[in-house]
Amino acid sequence: MEMKNENENESHDESVKQIQHDFHEEHPLVLVAEQSNEGLKAHCNGCGELLSAPCFTCIHCNYHLHKQCAEVPLEIPNHPLHPKHSGVGLLLRQRPNPSGYWVYGCALCKEKRNMFFYECDRCYFSIDIKCAQLSSSFKFSQLYKHDIHQHPLTFIESPMAIDVLKRLNCCWCHEPLTYAIYLCPDCPSFIIHKKCLDELPTKINHPSHHIHPIFLHYSDRNHFCNLCQKEYSGAFYGCSLCHFNINLECALLRSIIEEKRSHQHLFFLLWRQGSFICDACDTEGNYISYICLKCYIVVHKECISLPRIIKFSRHAHCIFHKYFLQTQELTKQDCKICFNEVRLERGSYSCVKQGCNYVVHVNCVLEDEELYELIEDEKQCEELEEKSMQSSIIRVIEVNEAGEAAKIEHLSHQHCLVLADKMEEEIDRKCDGCMLPISNIFYYCSECPFFLHKTCAELPRFKQHWFHHSNATLNFDSSKWCNFCRRSCSGFFYEIGGYLEICIRCAKVADIIECEGHQHFLFFDFKYREKCNGCGIWCRRGAFRCGKCRFALDFGCLTLPHSALHKIDEHKLKLTYHDE
Repeated sequence: MEMKNENENESHDESVKQIQHDFHEEHPLVLVAEQSNEGLKAHCNGCGELLSAPCFTCIHCNYHLHKQCAEVPLEIPNHPLHPKHSGVGLLLRQRPNPSGYWVYGCALCKEKRNMFFYECDRCYFSIDIKCAQLSSSFKFSQLYKHDIHQHPLTFIESPMAIDVLKRLNCCWCHEPLTYAIYLCPDCPSFIIHKKCLDELPTKINHPSHHIHPIFLHYSDRNHFCNLCQKEYSGAFYGCSLCHFNINLECALLRSIIEEKRSHQHLFFLLWRQGSFICDACDTEGNYISYICLKCYIVVHKECISLPRIIKFSRHAHCIFHKYFLQTQELTKQDCKICFNEVRLERGSYSCVKQGCNYVVHVNCVLEDEELYELIEDEKQCEELEEKSMQSSIIRVIEVNEAGEAAKIEHLSHQHCLVLADKMEEEIDRKCDGCMLPISNIFYYCSECPFFLHKTCAELPRFKQHWFHHSNATLNFDSSKWCNFCRRSCSGFFYEIGGYLEICIRCAKVADIIECEGHQHFLFFDFKYREKCNGCGIWCRRGAFRCGKCRFALDFGCLTLPHSALHKIDEHKLKLTYHDE
């Protein structure tokens, strides 16, 4: 009997175990030892996989870690893929990176997935924790010199033994990596069979250049590929008489491509001597195109693998790629990013929700990787919507005749809050959420001076803010520096991506707005780097600008109150706008 009680106590202690993780310092993480019947509808922030017990989770915000991910070492002495700086060690980082600087893809799987990764401080080498664990036991050997490539190549004798390599193909023959390969840890796409590299021809006849054969060359300088219209360094095939160059990856293209995740039919290679308009992205292409013989669509090679579903930070719902939009009425649609017309007969991303007319150009929405995330299927869309509906109201205690929550428990306060529509005393009170005056329906605490606008009390616990694709988590710290309006603010904050703090006033601003001081609507331009018309300060993080004239405001000027009291005058001062 005593032994049973002792085991029960041990089990209880284990179930309430807490840790403080370096990548989530604001709250402790609580151990979930056993899987519930409902399951855990969340993903691990460490490895990106669906969460399962045992795991650590934050009860305050949407942050979770598998137990094994939480316990990975913060530093590993070296990795066989990176012998160059073997004595330095690799440090654990997280993606998206809180420091905001550019992060390179994994040296093994070539992707930039949102998960923990190890990084070398001396160079750009990085490897995801999953790939680091999978490959650490395999033997690699370095080939330090080869005329075909500017970087050292790593030799892997049995690539199929490493799971992440099973879905990749040789960049020359485009066949699966079933036998020995060379891999470049520094280049995102250079993986080649040893046999292909050893037998690489020095001269080929290419269908894009019939008049002369083209020869294998190598150069440390960048060269322009006439087919894909991009610049490369290293090996290439070229005709010196015609100044015609082809990158290695374009020299031998797959004649048939199957990409079931984005299209149900096969794509066939179609050589074109002239230009064409891609049906997937509505932009021009040259030479290389692929055609679907059943749908009669012609696309760029890279557009074959366009993601079918993405979650764009500037829209509330997931958006889907369509090769054309069918509408009941012949209406003109403008892109919600650049505000130029979207041709309905060409490819675009659009919202499929009933009554939602959100449409954007493919290249506009995919331009910045910080603003979208890839969605696997419709089920994941539903999970994201469920997550965004989590309220900061813990419990509704009473409901009035109008069906409103009249008495609530709120995450931000230790006492119950009561709904009211006017103050009992003629006293100016500020909302403890947004710090603006209480002027309409609000919640108050009967035990202490705490007030919240009804809209502030109903703010979601987690939300997708349009500035970044990472979830924003509601924070109740007393005072913080807002990274958007550049003011020290009290009240509620949203934390975005683990490194951006935004006050409630800024968080409520939409990316497309009407401004009292300007006749046209303003939209947020991430690339804007000129002066704000309100304060004259250079905008470093973009600004709200007009698409019709040279007018722009930063977050700080846009969120200024329309009126304010000052000690020099007994009346309220009204915010005015001048052209000078």
